Amino acid sequence: MITLRPANERGHADHGWLQANFTFSFANYYDPKWMGFRALRVINDDIVAPARGFGKHPHDNMEILTYMISGSLSHNDTTGGSGAIVPGELQHMSAGTGIYHSEQNASATEPSHSLQIWLLPNKQNVTPQYQQRKFEVAEQPNQLHLLASGGHTITHTPTRPHTYLHVVQGDLTLNGLTLKSGDGAALTNEQALTLTTPTKAEVLLFDLD
Repeated sequence: MITLRPANERGHADHGWLQANFTFSFANYYDPKWMGFRALRVINDDIVAPARGFGKHPHDNMEILTYMISGSLSHNDTTGGSGAIVPGELQHMSAGTGIYHSEQNASATEPSHSLQIWLLPNKQNVTPQYQQRKFEVAEQPNQLHLLASGGHTITHTPTRPHTYLHVVQGDLTLNGLTLKSGDGAALTNEQALTLTTPTKAEVLLFDLD
């Protein structure tokens, strides 16, 4: 079963310095049909104005991923983690017992575009930690890393009964259904996923219990 989540039906917030689209209910946006999908709780599509950002704020018992689409964000947190994240990198924080962090557009002239993703942890109150990882997608195209890119067909066999796919950018077909940038799809008990793109696309794919 596939349930589409069209990009133009997501929630939206305009804070001037921040333009945000919400795949799932978040802050003042509430949709009882889209409270999350399995352990996946948040996919926020954020565009941050130059030299602006999120001040220091707390989280606990959440797995938080930041995926850069364009531009860069500088990060600081109470584990001592710091640095700038750029496209091709994924940042991960385990908030655990509690963590404070801040994120700032690292450019004074260009906006930053990122996805903030929250997943419910399978263990509560772990020691907070931070890590950042680079993916050599340009050297290994047309494969699934945490994203798929290229102009070919890729088949993925889910390892768990539920899958959520989010189109970061580009157009593609998923098992014959057409998706575009910002669209999502919640899948249950699909034996195989076939992704086809005429040019190139980036997607995030979550296998979920």
